[in-house]
Amino acid sequence: MGMELLSKANPVNANTRSSIRLYELVLENGRSASPFVWRSRYALAHKGICFESVPVGFTDIPRVFGGRFETVPVIQEGEMMLGESWDIAEYLDRAFPDRPKLFASPGENAAARLFDSWFTQTVTLGVFGIYALDAHDAARREDRSYFRHSREGFLEGITLEAFTSDRATRLPKVREALQPLREHLARFPFLGGSAPGYADYIALGMFQWVVSVSTLPLLAHDDNILRGWLDRGFDLYEGLGRDSRMRPLFDG
Repeated sequence: MGMELLSKANPVNANTRSSIRLYELVLENGRSASPFVWRSRYALAHKGICFESVPVGFTDIPRVFGGRFETVPVIQEGEMMLGESWDIAEYLDRAFPDRPKLFASPGENAAARLFDSWFTQTVTLGVFGIYALDAHDAARREDRSYFRHSREGFLEGITLEAFTSDRATRLPKVREALQPLREHLARFPFLGGSAPGYADYIALGMFQWVVSVSTLPLLAHDDNILRGWLDRGFDLYEGLGRDSRMRPLFDG
C-alpha cells in the first residue's frame, strides 16, 4: 500500500468512447491485490462499465508508465490516462453521467472522504501491521525486494519480520476498531444504506487485500454482522470479489 499519484484528465466524448483499461497490481498467483485498485474495480462495476484488466507488478510500474505514475490504479481510455482511486471515481461520474452515480451529491462525496480518513487511520494501518510480511511473501518473486526495501524504509529500518512478530496480539485491537461498522450494519445492509456506495468499496478494498495475502484470519468466526456484509459485498456485480485464490477471513 502507499500514496497514489494524481494525473488530471478531462472527460472524453461519450459518443466516441473507446474501451477502458484498468492497470492493477497482481500477486504471484495473479490475483489483483491493491485495496485502491479494488475501489476502482467496484466503482467501474457500480457504473456498469466493462474494462480490460492490465496486470502489473511493483517493478513493472516505472517501465509501463514511463515515470508518469508511481502506483496503481490507473485507467486508460484512448489517449487519456488517470491515476489515484478518488480521482478515478470522480472522473467516472463526470464522464458517464447517464450511469448510476457513485456520489449522488457533493455532500455524499464529502461523507465518503471522511469515512476514508477514519477507516485508513483507525483500521487499515492496524491491518497493515498484521499482514505486511504476508504481503511480501504473496508478491511476485521479482517484486519482493522492492516491497521489502520500500516498506522497511517506511518503518524506519524495522524488518517486516520484527514488525509483524506480535501480530496475533494485535488482532483484538483491530477487531475492536471495526465496531462502528458492525453497529451501522446492524441497521443497514450496506455502509451506503439500502444499496452499496463508495464507502462500501473503500472498506471492501481493504478486505480484498487481506483475503489476497493473509496467513492469519482477521475476523472471529462468530462476527456474523460483518460476515453478512462481506458476503453481500463479495457477491456484488456477479461475484466480482470472489475467486478460488481467496484466503480464509474468519477463524475457526
